[in-house]
Amino acid sequence: MSNHVLLFREIDQSSLPQVGGKGANLGEMTKAGFPVPQGFCITTSAYCAFIQTSEKMDHFFRLLDQVSYENLDEIRVLGQQIRAHLKELPIPESIQASILKAWGQLGTDKAYAVRSSATAEDLPGASFAGQQETYLNVKGKEQFLESVRCCWASLFTDRAIVYRSKNGFDHRSVLLSVVVQEMIFPEVSGIMFTADPITGNRNMVSVDASFGLGEALVSGIVSADLYQVHKGAIVQKKIATKKVAIYSSPAGGTVTEELPREKQDLQALGDADIIELAELGKQIERHYGSEQDIEWCWYDQQFYIVQSRPITSLYPVPKVSDEHLHLFFSFGHQQMMPAVLSPMARSIWRTMFPFGKSSVISESKYMLEAGGRLYIDLTSLLQIKQARKMVPLLLREVDELIGSAFREFVQRPDFIQNRVDPGVKKKVKKTLFPIAGNVLKNILIRNPVEAMPRAQKITQGYLQECQAYIRNASGAERIARIQESCGSFVLPLFTNVATLVAPGMIAMKRIQYLSQKWLGDDHSVSLLNKSLPGNVTSEMGLRIGDLADIVRQDPDIADYLKIATADRFYEGLREADKKGVFSKKFKHFMEEYGMRCPGEIDVQNVRWKDDPTLLIPSILNQLHGLRQGEHRARFNAGMIEAEETARDIIAKLRKTPGGLMKAKIMTRWIRIFRNVMGLREWPKYTMVQYLEIFRTAMLEEGQRLVNGGVLKLPSDVFYLTLSELFNLVKGDEHVDAQKIVESRMRQMEQDQKRTPPRVITSEGEIITGKRSNANAPEGALLGTPVSAGIVEGYAKVVLKADEANLSPGEILIAPFTDPGWTPLFNASKGLVMEVGGMMTHGAVIAREYGIPAVVGIDNATELVKDGDWIRVNGTEGYIEILKRNGE
Repeated sequence: MSNHVLLFREIDQSSLPQVGGKGANLGEMTKAGFPVPQGFCITTSAYCAFIQTSEKMDHFFRLLDQVSYENLDEIRVLGQQIRAHLKELPIPESIQASILKAWGQLGTDKAYAVRSSATAEDLPGASFAGQQETYLNVKGKEQFLESVRCCWASLFTDRAIVYRSKNGFDHRSVLLSVVVQEMIFPEVSGIMFTADPITGNRNMVSVDASFGLGEALVSGIVSADLYQVHKGAIVQKKIATKKVAIYSSPAGGTVTEELPREKQDLQALGDADIIELAELGKQIERHYGSEQDIEWCWYDQQFYIVQSRPITSLYPVPKVSDEHLHLFFSFGHQQMMPAVLSPMARSIWRTMFPFGKSSVISESKYMLEAGGRLYIDLTSLLQIKQARKMVPLLLREVDELIGSAFREFVQRPDFIQNRVDPGVKKKVKKTLFPIAGNVLKNILIRNPVEAMPRAQKITQGYLQECQAYIRNASGAERIARIQESCGSFVLPLFTNVATLVAPGMIAMKRIQYLSQKWLGDDHSVSLLNKSLPGNVTSEMGLRIGDLADIVRQDPDIADYLKIATADRFYEGLREADKKGVFSKKFKHFMEEYGMRCPGEIDVQNVRWKDDPTLLIPSILNQLHGLRQGEHRARFNAGMIEAEETARDIIAKLRKTPGGLMKAKIMTRWIRIFRNVMGLREWPKYTMVQYLEIFRTAMLEEGQRLVNGGVLKLPSDVFYLTLSELFNLVKGDEHVDAQKIVESRMRQMEQDQKRTPPRVITSEGEIITGKRSNANAPEGALLGTPVSAGIVEGYAKVVLKADEANLSPGEILIAPFTDPGWTPLFNASKGLVMEVGGMMTHGAVIAREYGIPAVVGIDNATELVKDGDWIRVNGTEGYIEILKRNGE
């Protein structure tokens, strides 16, 4: 064949630049021995030669470069002009001769399918599916050549132009091949996914089938049968009423015919054939090494494959080393940050996770990566019967849907029979019994007032020791010490500090339970959450309010903050702050909280101390949203209200039978709650300080690598793992470090576009869970109630805390919040988040501030628009959009 035409048997995956994704796949499968109808590809060089004969295409390409993918009217007109021009452009003689020669070898008397195959089509990272044209039952020379020319022109359909523009593909760089394939006139045809496209289960083959040609399914004019095959067995069949089918026309092309009534409800494919097809699909999947979207047809007792492409929409699965069924939940959702984590952040957290490690510096097998996020594997723990009851309840406090998904899954027979680690019960007892004993002592014996200073003393000791240990080393030894510190501090911290925090959480539940049992009412209990003493995150918010109060009295500072830049922030501040009061307060703030920022669990993210301008929106929001001293007045009022609520509950209990004993018990629980619950944020505050120690040291080592020409920027270290950085600093790693960095930057950009599931299995099945909002009105957006109360107001959608601009009385709509978002709460009338649960950061702070809050509303930042008038029901757990902005 010439360079303008290649037969399928001459093509494989490496031929993609010449024949596009579709053509390369058909050639690859032909060579691999799969049942593919014979054919050939008209190469991209033929397309280029054809385009080059045009005197207008350079002009058209320039117009395409200038048009925005959002300007659909302009794209429609431009696309029509280009297609009309190409359909009239003659095919060069040499190309036409090569095409007709190949056509003649296959047989001029046969019918063919003529399909477009773009070089950016059917790829693992970009599907481009359905954007170019297909012509079926093409017969005769004239029809054949006209179909080829129309395929070339279809590279400029409106949807193809929009897709390329939106995804950053240059219109000149995407070329088109034409696939010519012998036409099969099937009795049955359809589409097969070798993984369930809805749930993501990699062991579930999903088959759509209908009579006639598959175009009826693709075009959506017929409902198809659905068959699902799990590990070689049919587990579901849904037989559709198939009223019409598409068949070939004797004159060429296709016709749509109504099926006889007696055939409409028949199962299109027999059971044995379904299983055979599913196994064929799995063979193709194994050949490619990835899940496939396959077009197939059935004719004369044989299956034919007419296309296979990667399924690009599946979320990656955490990889385990055994064949058991595992269940994972999202660490990002638990930490209120479902965004992508840098490779270094993932490495640090996996090293810090104290379980499932072969050594102190190794990464945990119970915390795994998938799609740039981290997932925690609790499968071994769930072998214990008591854990199957308790874990879903505990996870419900993190996120209602996570808890619901776990509760549903652990009841499945295939999971209950699952066995991963037979010694897990013994390990759990060894770890938890001392902790449980400590918690019990803190509840029954120890003075809860002493919990806060005790936690501070313990953590400060750990931090000072770690700081000195890492500071007194350099090079590879310093990175080794970071690895050792990462792997050793969490369990002691958890054992010593979490045992002080846990009584507060237990107390909250007991107060609710006993108030309902003894008084028949637990509604006032939520007021006990207000203005908890010792909450380090709340105190941070108050300190920002203090800064805003100073700025409010000094217009020069206010004006400066609006124009301040990171590179000379402090120089400019000294000039604007003549009295030095703000500068002194700001310095003290940074000493205590400068290591914080939005998304602080990722060591890569820039801290407030590194870029003070990140804190300016929070100060200015309080400046405009609150009056002088209002933040402190609110906090003090909340404390008084909580104290009055406690006295009221105790007084009511004394009036009930056995009231003195009940009042004594409740007094103890309230005392524990008020003095201990403020510690809820302390472990994370401590961890962030550890991360800052590690971050500072790694950036210093990164600068040495920059000086040595190994990296371009010190921050490039965050695209490596701890072990990679150790080897790089040591000088033993003979790799192109910068190439790795750039590759991982690109991968993070791709992963950022993925939507991470809350819960996923090792089979790839995404389990969504269910909500329990029985009282929600029709049309309401359902979530989890975490801070009681009902409020109405204008919605303010904020995607990044450092870009927020709240007006007084607006309701904050956010994807998530962590401590870096806390300053916004003072200016918010209510809170709505896409992730979270009863005990996550945003919920705790909202209750302290007395802000009605609902969390866990998927896509809230898209469903609610800026300026919509909404009602937040933080008691029942839903929001209503009462009036759209502009209505």
